[in-house]
Amino acid sequence: MPKLTYLGHSAFLIEGNAGSVVIDPFLSGNPLAVTKPEELAVDAVLLTHGHGDHIGDGLEIAKNNSALVVAPFELANYCAERGAQVHPMHIGGAHNFPFGRVKLTIAHHGSCAPDGTYTGNPCGFLLTMDDKILYHPGDTALFYDMKLIGDMNPIDVAVLPIGDNFTMGIDDAVKAAELLHPKLVIPMHYKTFEVIDVEPGEFVAKVRDQGLESRVVGIGEAVEY
Repeated sequence: MPKLTYLGHSAFLIEGNAGSVVIDPFLSGNPLAVTKPEELAVDAVLLTHGHGDHIGDGLEIAKNNSALVVAPFELANYCAERGAQVHPMHIGGAHNFPFGRVKLTIAHHGSCAPDGTYTGNPCGFLLTMDDKILYHPGDTALFYDMKLIGDMNPIDVAVLPIGDNFTMGIDDAVKAAELLHPKLVIPMHYKTFEVIDVEPGEFVAKVRDQGLESRVVGIGEAVEY
């Protein structure tokens, strides 16, 4: 049974029987984070896109652990040029790693590195570990193909951005949960900055009104799924 630890913003540590990964590890620049990059031991760093609040400490963590960076092709190349070991992928592709299976999905957003380098299309991840599926859509707007993603994949937990302004807001994220119909929905990408200061409890209540299970996971809190 995998264990998910919320690291703040869109960052999650996922630990399974065959290894562990971190997704979008924005830690040292995150005013709400309680975990330091050097405290993480992982087999891979999964990056949804190149924005600074998602690539975050990914390069440092990858180098500290001799871990792979798994990312869309252009972003993976960007990381390789900066000394990381990488496994480039692209939208719709999947690969079986020792720690689990990763498939990339579309995400409606942008992607450039903090230095302005274009880093290709953003993505979401379907991560399968210990026969359980986690869906991390990255930064995205609501899109109707989420229904297809949910219909084709029995999602155990979906982590959804709710902060609005840069991503889905609460109501759009509730609709995303309806389309995906996962067993558990966890909000992310909120309160880190003033412009995304929304109340996760409102989201959880609205998701539950749709007959789905949802909960707020505190920063540093772990949940098995």
